[in-house]
This record gives sequence, C-alpha cells and structure tokens, in this order.
Amino acid sequence: MNKPLAGALLSVLLIGAGAAPAVASAPRDAAPQAPASARDKAAPAVTVNYAGTVALSNCSGSVVRAPGSQPNDPALVLSNGHCLETGFPGPGEVIKDQPSSRSFSLLGASGSKVATLRASKVAYATMTDTDISIYQLTSTYAQIQSKYGISALTLNDAHPVQGTAIKVVSGYWKRTYSCNVDGFAYLLKEGSWTWKDSVRYTPSCNTIGGTSGSPVIDTTTGKVVAVNNTGNENGERCTENNPCEVDQNGVVTVREGINYAQETYIIVPCIGAGNKIDLTRPGCTLPKP
Repeated sequence: MNKPLAGALLSVLLIGAGAAPAVASAPRDAAPQAPASARDKAAPAVTVNYAGTVALSNCSGSVVRAPGSQPNDPALVLSNGHCLETGFPGPGEVIKDQPSSRSFSLLGASGSKVATLRASKVAYATMTDTDISIYQLTSTYAQIQSKYGISALTLNDAHPVQGTAIKVVSGYWKRTYSCNVDGFAYLLKEGSWTWKDSVRYTPSCNTIGGTSGSPVIDTTTGKVVAVNNTGNENGERCTENNPCEVDQNGVVTVREGINYAQETYIIVPCIGAGNKIDLTRPGCTLPKP
C-alpha cells in the first residue's frame, strides 16, 4: 500500500518507484483494449488539475460522485481503506456507516487549499478484494460548488482499458504523475491482504508514500477510473510494501518499482438514492460485513 504519512497511524504501508524484474515471467493477464481505430483517433485530453482533490492527514483523496448523484446529495470523499484514521482494516473486515468527524483540505485547480471539509461518517471501507474508504461529508455537492466553485470528480462506470493515458493526482503532495494503464493483475497480494483485478501502471507513475488514495484520472474523459494504493518497493515477494501478482494459474510475478491502483467502477452500482452505500443493490459486488 502507499504509505500513510501520519506519525500517529501505523507506519506499515507501501509505495515505491522504479523498474522491475519478474520472479516468474508470465503472460500479462488479458485486458480490455481500445480498438485500433479508437486509438488512432483518440479524443483530445481534458485538462486534469487539482480541483476536487483533497489532502488527508496521512494520504490523498478526492471528492467524488456517481453518474447518478444529485446536487443536494451529501458529498463523498474517496481514499484508501489503509488510510482510515482508525488503522488498517483486517483481512475480511468491512466497515459500514461508522461515525467520523475527519477533516479534509479541499484543493483548487492550482493545488492551493480552498476549504476544510468534514466527514459525518465512514460510509464504507475495506481492504478485502479492494482497498477503498468512502467518507460521507456534512456538505452537499451543491454547497461545495456554491461556496468554493469546486465540482466533484465523476466515477467512471466501466472497467478501465489497457493503454489508457492516466494521471495520478496527489492532494497530499500536490504532485501529479502521468503514465498509462499497463495491464491488470488478476490477484495482487500484499502481506495479509489480497486485491482483485488491480490496475498496473507503466513505470513513469512512480508514486510515493502519501499518494495513497489519489484519484487515477482518465485524461480523455476526466473521470476517475481507479484509486492509487500500492507499489513494490524493493523486489520482495508478496510482503508488506512489496505486492506480488498472482495469475489464474497461481503463477507469482514480482515487479520491483511498479505501482498499482484499485478499480472504482465497482463502486458505482453500490451507490443508491441520496448517495447511500447500499450493498444489496443489483450489480453491487463490494464485500459485505
């Protein structure tokens, strides 16, 4: 996981930089790719900046909305499960509707702080199958827009595509990394945790501690396709700060210096009316308590 940087929290987690030899060479998992005609005639990139990102005490995050979220819904902040103020959720643990008064520094386009937002609860968090935390705020999207001129980032509702140009935007560091979706890890194992269908970056997204929870933004659509969470720091195999990939046949591959993110399209079916996280909705596959 990308290391949270708050001294008060566990200092256990991840992120690295660099290039990577593989312990076992295995073919990349099959991944959706854009048709050649679509790639040849790619739409121009949108402007990606810091507007809507947030800095946590130890991590990064962003104010996000589902495609169906309404202006008067309570706004949501997306980060990693390992960024929770209460520490890392254990394997199999799911946190739902837990009171929280955590504060977030809302950033404008240039990366300057424009406001402090506050949570009312942790609407959902886990480190099982994925690594996400979703906070519900005391402010609505309309209030944030009216007071600060900041719009939420929209979660894409489709699986990310291999080769897509992306930016990882860290509100904590006010730093942006540019790269592409290199592929997908069938399973990503790190210490006691296992994540499914993780996004693998090309090497130029050499994210560091504090970038945990950063939105991964498709530069063509401007939508959030993943949330940054980990990287293999020194080539170890499946240990904390050194995730390994496991394919469908159980073959383990280690890519030292390569970093990863968790897909966010799976969140969209779980967001119901009023931005409530409803794990019983059709199509919602997030782990349940």
